[in-house]
Amino acid sequence: YSAGQFFFEYLVVVSLKKMPDGHYEPKITYQFPKRENLLKGQKEEEERLLQAIPLFCFPDGNNWAPVTEFTRIPLESMELVQGAGRCSDPFLTLFQPSGRGVRLPEVFCIISCLGCFGLFSKILDEVEKRRQISMAVIYPFMQGLRESPFPAPGKTVTIKSFIPESGTELIELTRPVDAHLEHVEFQALLQRLSPQLILHIFASAMLERRLIFLAEELSVLSQCIHAVAALLYPFTWAHTYIPVVPECLLDTVCCPTPFMVGIQMRHLERVLEQPMEEALIVDLCEGKIIRAVGDEEEILPGKLQNEMLVSLNRHNNNNNVHTSEQVNALVSEAFVHFFVRLVGHYASYIKWGRSGSGSFQERAFCKAIASKSCRRLVKKFVKTNMFSLFIEEAEKSRIPQEAYFQQKITEYHEQKKHRR
Repeated sequence: YSAGQFFFEYLVVVSLKKMPDGHYEPKITYQFPKRENLLKGQKEEEERLLQAIPLFCFPDGNNWAPVTEFTRIPLESMELVQGAGRCSDPFLTLFQPSGRGVRLPEVFCIISCLGCFGLFSKILDEVEKRRQISMAVIYPFMQGLRESPFPAPGKTVTIKSFIPESGTELIELTRPVDAHLEHVEFQALLQRLSPQLILHIFASAMLERRLIFLAEELSVLSQCIHAVAALLYPFTWAHTYIPVVPECLLDTVCCPTPFMVGIQMRHLERVLEQPMEEALIVDLCEGKIIRAVGDEEEILPGKLQNEMLVSLNRHNNNNNVHTSEQVNALVSEAFVHFFVRLVGHYASYIKWGRSGSGSFQERAFCKAIASKSCRRLVKKFVKTNMFSLFIEEAEKSRIPQEAYFQQKITEYHEQKKHRR
C-alpha cells in the first residue's frame, strides 16, 4: 500500500460481559472514531463490520472466566472482510486490565487495510499504557494517528501525545522497508509438521485450494497459519483467511471459494459433517493430514521439491540455529529461492508502452521455461489471484515492489553467470 493513507479505520476495545444465564458474551466497549452522517449503505457496512469484530476477538468467548492473573496474548491478525476490492484486517492483542482481584481480559483491536505487525504492535502498546490511566487518554493519541499519513516503506512519522503526570511524549513509528517476516514463526510449523507435509501444504496454498488447520490452542493455530501464508512470499494469499474461526462461523468450510482457516480441535466432528468441497485438512496436534485431494505430492516439480526438502531437513537438524530469526531467515530463503527459480524471469516478459504502463506477456513467459514439470506448474500458478495481483503491481511501475525478492533474483542470475 502507498503512503498517505490512514493508519487505521477503527480502534475498538472488546470486553466480556456476563449475561443473565451466566455465560460471557464479547461486546465492543470503546470505539474510535465514532462516525456521524454516514449514508445508509455506509452505516449498514459499518454495523456489519463492528458486529463481527467481537466474534474474532473472543472466538471461544463462552469459555472465559474471571482470573487473577492472565498472560498477555501478543498481536494477531486475520482477514475480516474481503469484497469489492477492499479488505480489512483486525490487528489485535489481548491483556488483563489493571486492578486487584479477579478480572476479565480485554482485547484491543485495530482494523486497518494496511499491514505492518511491528508498527501496529507499538501502537497497541501505547494504547494499553493509556488504558491503564483512563479510556479518555486514548482518544488524543488515536486522533493524532488519524491525522498523520501512513509512512512510506523505511520512513518514520512522529506523533505528539500528552499523558497526565508524564507530559508530552514524542512517539516515532517506523514502517519497515521489507516486512515479509514480521510476526512469523516458522519454528512453530517445523515443530508440528514434517518437511514433506509442509511442502504438501505449501503446494496446495500455491494453487489457492481450501485449507483447514486444526489445533486446540488458539496461539498454535494463529502461528502456524501465519507461517504458511508467509511461505508464499513474494505473493500474498488473496482469499478468505481466518486463523481462528469462531464456533458460530464453522460453516465457512462449506465455502466453494479458496480459504485458509484455523479451527479448534474440539469442533472436528462438526467440520467433517459439513457438506464441503475438496479441502486439505491438517491436524497440527498429531502432525498429520486428515483429508487430502490426493495429488499434493505431485504438484511441485521433483527437482525443486527435493532441494527444498534437503534445505528444510538441514534446518531441522542444524544445532547451530538457535534464534527464531535465524530459523525464519533460513526457511524463507528456501521458499524464496523456489519462486526465483520458477517465476523469477517475470520482469523480462512485461512489455512497456509509451505511456509507461506495462503489459505482461503470459504465453511467452510460460513458454520460456525449459523444464516440462516447472512449466506445467507455472501454467496453473499464473491463473491464481495471488499471481495476478503480483503482476498487476509489477505492470504499474518499472521499479519492483518487492525489493527483497528482486535482490534474490539478481543474486541468482549473477551466480548463473559465474557458473558459466
